[in-house]
Formats: sequence, C-alpha cells, structure tokens
Amino acid sequence: MRKASNYIIILTMVSVIFSCADQEANDTNSISYSELKKSDWLIGKWQYNSSEGNATEIWEKKNDSLYVGESYFIIGQDTVQSEQINLEQHGSALLYIPTVKDQNNGKPVKFTLTLATSKLLVFENPAHDFPQKISYTKIASDSLVVEVSGMMEGQEVSQKLPMSKSN
Repeated sequence: MRKASNYIIILTMVSVIFSCADQEANDTNSISYSELKKSDWLIGKWQYNSSEGNATEIWEKKNDSLYVGESYFIIGQDTVQSEQINLEQHGSALLYIPTVKDQNNGKPVKFTLTLATSKLLVFENPAHDFPQKISYTKIASDSLVVEVSGMMEGQEVSQKLPMSKSN
C-alpha cells in the first residue's frame, strides 16, 4: 500500500512539472506582435504612375514578426531605384529597415516607429542623412500616401507619393 501511495505522489509531481513546462512553452508561443499588426493595411501591391516614371511598392507578411517589402522606381525601361524593406517587431519596437544597393554601402538603415494610428505610420531615424522620417498615410482601403522628409543641405525637404492598390 505504501509503495502505491509513493508511486501516486511521484506521478503527481511529474504531472505538475510537465504541466508547468507546457504552460511556459505556450506563453513563449503566444508572443503578441501588436505593433506589427498596426501595419497590416500595407500588405499588397501599391503603384504610382506619372509622366516622370512609375513607382511600385509590394508588401507581404512573411511571418508573425516580419513583413517584407520591395520598392522600385522605373523610368522608361530602366529601374533607377530599388530597395528591399523589412518591417520587424523586436520586443515592443517596430523597425522599418530599408536596404538600398547603392546607398549606405549596401547596409540596412533602421527607422523606429514613433507614431501609429489606424491610418498613419511614422518611422524616424534622426541620425540618417536623408530621409530622417518616412510616413505612410492610409487615405482609403485602396489608396495611401508615402512621404519621405527631413533635412537635406540645410533645408527641410519633403517628397510625397500618392499610391493606389493594384492586383
């Protein structure tokens, strides 16, 4: 009888230990990426067409903590600018990380989310040469405005690009 009660105590202890371990694993797996989710409306293909050229920006959800984008500007048949962009959540910080092949020695530059609403995302890096601020403003479900701004050669410069969602 005594052996049976010892066996039950040991079995209960093992069950408790595994239960706690399972709870820890579930807590780790349930990390919230709430900052990244604020940018869900960016996902898709966006375009701006003008007589000067055509800009395209494409965003996709890679996983719960990473959205990837690419942006390029074409004049005629020539791609005059392109960049790869990551939106990454690290802890409670959301980072906008563009990499432009012919700029910054091809190294990524980090911009931190400083303002987010349901229709506005603002990323800033005051130490960057230009731009220091990148913002996305949602006008409607099928239109947005991308704005890059900051100081350039001692003057405040702002460039806006109205974009429409395409299929």
